[in-house]
Amino acid sequence: MQIDTTYFFYAALGSVLIGLSKGGLPSTGMLAVPVLSLSISPIHATTLLLPIYIISDVVGVWLYRKNFSSFNVKVLIQGGLFGVFVGWLTASVISEELVTFLIGLIGVLFCLYSWFKKVNNDQPKPPQTLPGIFWGSLAGFTSFISHAGAPPFQVYVLPQKLSKADFAGTATLVFAAINLAKIVPYQDLRPYQWGDLIEAIYLIPFAIAGTYAGAILTKKIPDKLFFLWVQIGLFAISLKLIWSSFGESFFKRIWMFV
Repeated sequence: MQIDTTYFFYAALGSVLIGLSKGGLPSTGMLAVPVLSLSISPIHATTLLLPIYIISDVVGVWLYRKNFSSFNVKVLIQGGLFGVFVGWLTASVISEELVTFLIGLIGVLFCLYSWFKKVNNDQPKPPQTLPGIFWGSLAGFTSFISHAGAPPFQVYVLPQKLSKADFAGTATLVFAAINLAKIVPYQDLRPYQWGDLIEAIYLIPFAIAGTYAGAILTKKIPDKLFFLWVQIGLFAISLKLIWSSFGESFFKRIWMFV
């Protein structure tokens, strides 16, 4: 079988990025779909990468099996499963561009608020049921559309100032449940072919290597630097979401009139 080296490079890189996110470096996984979309369509990329997310989830859950916030896991999974269901029901009518733009806007506003607010940043915000279900639903919904559930999750969890390990473990468990819930809807909307599964098998080693690398890096990075990187990553990804939804087409229209 002849392999498209350009496609395989982007697919392998996307798999490593997914693994890094499951190993404890959030936001990196959101780069996987845009990276692979450089070679194939975004819809195909989203479908193809789901098995990679799930395999990485298995490794990540094992690595962080003792480190997570049980309250957050419970409420976020409840909301996340509901969000996946809503995404499934509305897949044929929802505007992916609008959702992408709104999620990007939320991420940008959250980061700006966190960086410039004048209140005491050392006071952690306690987890709450209703906000957890709301942000979990949004994370499940956006994860269903384009594997972009990290910003809503981080908006809810970051103010709680969890430890690095608990933050990473909570994210891994929550998105493991969400990704498993996406299998049936994805199969319904775009049935998997044997070729998709074979391609995923080739990419598994890259995802596993990325997961272990992410766990090692998470342990070595100082706490303040870790969460600063998380926020910077969230900010950068949010800007990318805004640009990819409306910004690029907007400037193309302007350029046509210049």
